[in-house]
Amino acid sequence: MKLTLWTYEGPPHVGAMRIATAMEKVHYVLHAPQGDTYADLLFTMIERMKKRPPVTYTTFQARDLGSDTAELFKDAARSAYARFTPDLLMVGASCTAELIQDDPGGLAAALDLPVPILPLELPAYQKKENWGAAETFYQMVRLLGQSFILPPGQQRPARAANAKPSCNILGPTALGFRHRDDVEEISRLLRDLGIEVNVVAPLGANPADIARLHEADFNVNLYPETANTAVTWMSRSFGQPSTKTIPIGFKGTQAFITEVCQLAGIECDVEKLSQSSRARWYALSVDSTYLTNKRVFIFGDATHAIAAAKVAAHEMGFKVVGLGTYSRELAREVREAAAEFGLEAIISDDYLEVEEKITELQPELILGTQMERHIAKRLKIPCAVISSPVHVQDFPSRYSPQMGFEGACVLFDSWVHPLMMGLEEHLIGMFKGDFEFHDGAMPSHLGHSTPAKEASEHAPSMITVKNGAPSWENDAEKELNKIPFFVRGKARRNTERYAVEQGLLSITLETLYDAKAHFKS
Repeated sequence: MKLTLWTYEGPPHVGAMRIATAMEKVHYVLHAPQGDTYADLLFTMIERMKKRPPVTYTTFQARDLGSDTAELFKDAARSAYARFTPDLLMVGASCTAELIQDDPGGLAAALDLPVPILPLELPAYQKKENWGAAETFYQMVRLLGQSFILPPGQQRPARAANAKPSCNILGPTALGFRHRDDVEEISRLLRDLGIEVNVVAPLGANPADIARLHEADFNVNLYPETANTAVTWMSRSFGQPSTKTIPIGFKGTQAFITEVCQLAGIECDVEKLSQSSRARWYALSVDSTYLTNKRVFIFGDATHAIAAAKVAAHEMGFKVVGLGTYSRELAREVREAAAEFGLEAIISDDYLEVEEKITELQPELILGTQMERHIAKRLKIPCAVISSPVHVQDFPSRYSPQMGFEGACVLFDSWVHPLMMGLEEHLIGMFKGDFEFHDGAMPSHLGHSTPAKEASEHAPSMITVKNGAPSWENDAEKELNKIPFFVRGKARRNTERYAVEQGLLSITLETLYDAKAHFKS
């Protein structure tokens, strides 16, 4: 077993919680000991939801293991149904309770409750959170859609001549990265195209909505991590095609419009619909030294990582130097995307491995999860969050989608602002020798105070020797401080790496110049 401080995904029953919490009239009875009962924290503290998650725990303790834990589960299931009267009862076990093998599905069925029971067998020691969400959604769709499966050989009936085309939007869940805003943005876009949204699921749906998914002409697979398994079954069972394009970025949204219009059998003017977005013009209008060939490292769930790489390279002019995911179920797609950039994909759920790769690549911008945000802070590299797992600050009160044309504008602002504007870079270079414009100057609002003296006049070095790293001589440290602060960290790291490679114990002014020449060659 490998111990870790952080993890990109929780166990699969957390994925099931995300489905249940996203929906209405659904309740989840979870066989779990004390200590596994953290759903309230996940959803009310991170996503700041107004309601408690619809989860009831058996909460058995160590002393209960010598008695009948199965009876504890049955009591919890009866009480949950009596109190919440859901239209669908999900039952399952947490990773710890899985070891007891009490069979929650069989126990719930024996209660003969007047409500559909969805038994979940989620192998906690082989699978993780996104798989658990996808499996739960698929099992629910299959349970409630059995009556509408087309007989072998029968084709789906054609849409009535006077009927509008319709679709389902599938995949958004609780704790999803900007899912609520994405759904609103894409729903509006589909309405503008003349396409009706039949059901959005799981987010905001109830069991009756799931039972009428078959009515739509096609499915919009908005988040493949959650919806892939379900849409594959629906394609086979209902004859419903589904989208393959993710509407992230200006070009991605244009491609998405083209695809949904083809599936709906309608004509659409993509260029006219694109005129509302400012993102493309903004990206084209920015000083080229600001964006062009900025080295960017991208890591997250597969959907957002692949889309971010395309937007970064093809819309903003960045150079993608690293691409990876923790979503092993979609590792093949990420490897294919990375190959297009001449890269080998990083497929890992070990944040230390990701940090090591970032340190090696020395990017100028990181696009990642909350884990990469912490890594970026330590390495002093600009960062923007693009994917779950996220924290409370990634559920903003403002409207902030990632998808559609408005989402493209949000991406531009979110990714570009952490970097230094080209105009500011020019001004820093122009005025870096000014008596008021340097690191040691007092703030202008404090008046004409005496500027702080250089630290190097009082101390032999600003950097102490640590773990065998070379120390900095005074003249080298002083010269380093003349480099603009937004690239100073990179210059420091490159110089120290060069000194280590050369076997030097200290860094002189000559070493600094040699390192600069080495990395420019």
